[in-house]
Amino acid sequence: MQALVILGIVGFLAQLINGALGMGYGVTSTTFLLLAGSTPALASATVNLSQLGSQLASGVAHWGFGNVDWRVVPRIALPGAAGAFVGALLLSWLSAARAAPLMSSVLLGLGVYLLLRFTLRGTPRGNLGKPLRTGFLAPLGLVAGFMNSTGGGGWGPVGTTALLASGRLEPRKVIGSISVGEFAVVVAGSVGFAVGLGFGGIDFGWVAVMLLGGVLAAPVAAWLARIIPPRMLGALVGGLIIVTNVRVLIESDLLPLGAGAASALYAGVTLAWVLAVGFSWRAHRLDRALASKEPHVGVGE
Repeated sequence: MQALVILGIVGFLAQLINGALGMGYGVTSTTFLLLAGSTPALASATVNLSQLGSQLASGVAHWGFGNVDWRVVPRIALPGAAGAFVGALLLSWLSAARAAPLMSSVLLGLGVYLLLRFTLRGTPRGNLGKPLRTGFLAPLGLVAGFMNSTGGGGWGPVGTTALLASGRLEPRKVIGSISVGEFAVVVAGSVGFAVGLGFGGIDFGWVAVMLLGGVLAAPVAAWLARIIPPRMLGALVGGLIIVTNVRVLIESDLLPLGAGAASALYAGVTLAWVLAVGFSWRAHRLDRALASKEPHVGVGE
């Protein structure tokens, strides 16, 4: 019973992060399941199944708060679903451990870019409102969906990062659109795991309590995505990507460090993240203060 309660809390917190920042459910919940002794394939299958309800609730909540750009969703979600299905089939008999450090290196670079971009310069403005081409969205969805199934989470880190970096959508609409698209991705991934693994090794009690926790968190997360300043959202997402992928690289052969050096690196990265978010909040307050002092021209003047 205690394990089920803990899993429910994990599902709630994971969806709270995922719905508010556009990423984090797979990374958070898969890590816990692996620590609990699950195999990578079963952990990823469990996460996909538990997200069926939470992502549906999250998508509806984001839609209700006006966080979704429906011009983007189908063009990224359909390729994402195809990638998730193929990735699930491959993970059923292959290991993605060798690909993880390479992907983490790419994501780490994007995370550093986002953290610096939003912290120092604020929300991208030059491209805001410009249309996103299918030639960009389709390959992005395919890769993000594939990584979501093979890496225990990847739809948010890949998709949210790339869309934020493009500067063509508001951060809250990036997060909302990615959250809506993720429903198709987890459905396709679940079907792929069902074909490749069957349901014999999956604990549906675990799935149910994680799903319940995620459903309860979904509307709260969508509300947070709407009210958190875009500048802070960018800094929060960038820092989350950095912290997550530094961990992966430390555990791989690409960045072999002793326990002391690894702890020092974690502490330094976390401190830099906290300072960046604090700086972004202060800059947001200054921007608001300056905007309130600008003269407003009324209708007919």
